[in-house]
Amino acid sequence: MKGPLFYSKILLFGEYGIIQDSKGLSIPYNFYKGALKTEDNPSEKAIQSNKNLVGFASYLSKLQTEQPALVQFDLESLDKDIFNGMYFDSSIPQGYGVGSSGALVAAIYDKYASDKITVLENLTRVKLVQLKNIFSNMESFFHGKSSGLDPLNSYLSLPILINSKDNIQATGIPTQSVNGKGAVFLLDSGIVGETAPMVSLFMENLKNQGFRKMLKSQFIKHTDACVENFLHGDVKSLFENTKKLSKVVLNNFKPMIPEQFHALWQNGLETNDYYLKLCGSGGGGYILGFTQDLEKAKKVLKEYKIEVVYQF
Repeated sequence: MKGPLFYSKILLFGEYGIIQDSKGLSIPYNFYKGALKTEDNPSEKAIQSNKNLVGFASYLSKLQTEQPALVQFDLESLDKDIFNGMYFDSSIPQGYGVGSSGALVAAIYDKYASDKITVLENLTRVKLVQLKNIFSNMESFFHGKSSGLDPLNSYLSLPILINSKDNIQATGIPTQSVNGKGAVFLLDSGIVGETAPMVSLFMENLKNQGFRKMLKSQFIKHTDACVENFLHGDVKSLFENTKKLSKVVLNNFKPMIPEQFHALWQNGLETNDYYLKLCGSGGGGYILGFTQDLEKAKKVLKEYKIEVVYQF
């Protein structure tokens, strides 16, 4: 048995901000993927994944009892498949901010949810918000608090524009220029990040009035501008606003940036060779980079593993 493939995602803009109603833009990233599988001679990794599914299935059973109107699953089939050794076979790195748990949630919903909303129907805003809400509740098993966007992106395999918590839509993004000089890239920090502690730190910071003010007047303002610039293909303004955003993150989200990357982050701002921003909750995993000259950035960052996501 092998299920359909579910891809990783990249939240280009909106990390943390979307918790406070900023805009956001999330795109599928087909480089990494996962599928539900069962095989006769499972590896150690498969056995571990199967064990994790036992806990998740029990959580889903509780979820549908507590919120029967939200979602119902064919739990009998799910339990039977898990008993027979089903696991999630995934190349998506965990703790890297590219949606490993999101892809698993999407796969489980796709296979076991009753009356599921499908990609083939007319995806109205109401249906998108309903899906996001279901996924948010499902993924909370992994993170404590989830926006539901990662699974939504993985399930639909479409770019998602977040206007606010209750206003999301599938969107188109400008076509990539394959030989473009500018690019968005992933920089591997080599450290596994954990979402839950980073999110609780952010929630703690929100109690501080100065932090809330900075979030609204700077972080959300620049994030919203970046989303608009990207969608309209306004590359010049996009880099101006990404630089501002990168600076605000360095000054106010330092704990979310691994310490050994503070100087590299600052260097990008000083030289304009590249600008860095958080990919997901930070604390490790990938760091997102934006550059107007990919070849130059590659030279400057030659000690790091870089993956190009999008070219301008």
